[in-house]
Amino acid sequence: MSSSVRSDDGIGGSLAVLELGRIQYETALGYQQLLVQARWRGEIPDTLIMLEHPDVITFGRSGHDENLIADQSTLDHLGVEVHWTDRGGDATYHGPGQLVGYPIIDLNRYGRDLHLFLRRIEDAIVSTVASYGVEARPEPGLTGVWVGNEKIAAIGIKVSRWVSSHGFSLNVRPNLERFGLIVPCGISGRGVTSLERLLGDAPPEHEARAQVISAFCRSFGYEDVMGDTVASRRILGLD
Repeated sequence: MSSSVRSDDGIGGSLAVLELGRIQYETALGYQQLLVQARWRGEIPDTLIMLEHPDVITFGRSGHDENLIADQSTLDHLGVEVHWTDRGGDATYHGPGQLVGYPIIDLNRYGRDLHLFLRRIEDAIVSTVASYGVEARPEPGLTGVWVGNEKIAAIGIKVSRWVSSHGFSLNVRPNLERFGLIVPCGISGRGVTSLERLLGDAPPEHEARAQVISAFCRSFGYEDVMGDTVASRRILGLD
């Protein structure tokens, strides 16, 4: 495990991957804010946080109240939290069985091109699901990754001083009924799917996570992957 930031940190450099298991949404949000500030200061390299959340619904900057279908008593009964946040997009659901990735990346590497950044995330997810024989694609005019008329991955980001936060979620084996609590991403008339539904079973979580990390590195041009750095663990108080 290395605490140094490589001088060639950028295209062809290293990506640090911080695997946090299942943690609360608010905790992950605080971690992202700390790591974004550290990336501004050059204390850490580009970092991909990989985790899973307990049941939670989040709304982005384009969120609308009417896209929350469930009433509060239903949410309380199911133990589903609701958070309004500063990412792009509308309503989405996170929960067990879903891989969530939060890239903390300096977009100066990509000419401050937000569209290129989003396309690379989409490409990584398309490549991941293709490794399981599933043909997916981005949908013109919409965010995320789709299989037919159903979304398999959602994307919503924030960029502050050209460092990204928030990110993507890939449905491996979540409880798809939970998406019925919202209008996913504010898009009516389309469904949500998962690798489990498409394949009849889902790959093991550790295997799918490794596929995501590998595809992410290829899409963004990183030469190698580091574990979570000593600097990141210190910043987050995980030592």
